[in-house]
Amino acid sequence: SAPGSTSKASKGDKFSKEAEKAPVGKGGSTRTRRVLRENINGITKPAIRRLARRGGVKRISGLIYEETRGVLKTFLENVLRDSITYTEHARRKTVTALDIVYALKRQGRTIYGFGI
Repeated sequence: SAPGSTSKASKGDKFSKEAEKAPVGKGGSTRTRRVLRENINGITKPAIRRLARRGGVKRISGLIYEETRGVLKTFLENVLRDSITYTEHARRKTVTALDIVYALKRQGRTIYGFGI
């Protein structure tokens, strides 16, 4: 062998960065996430008006629309919080219809026709 070269790997190689691998599992690559603005404004005035009509309301005050958006937002936050808890417990990344059904049932709002 040539002088100065050693056949043995240096001691530091065993603990190099290459040896530290990421944990095995459903890792997936990281991606940039879009910044979400106030999506509650996607619930339009005509959509709220249609819901009110279905409920039998004839005439609607102008202040109702923002109030309805606020109530809807808190309702959805509560349901989604519970359904995401069910999803995470099952170690899934996709919220299923059953997760929503169980979350609604937990809040005393049983819904039929979605698999239970």
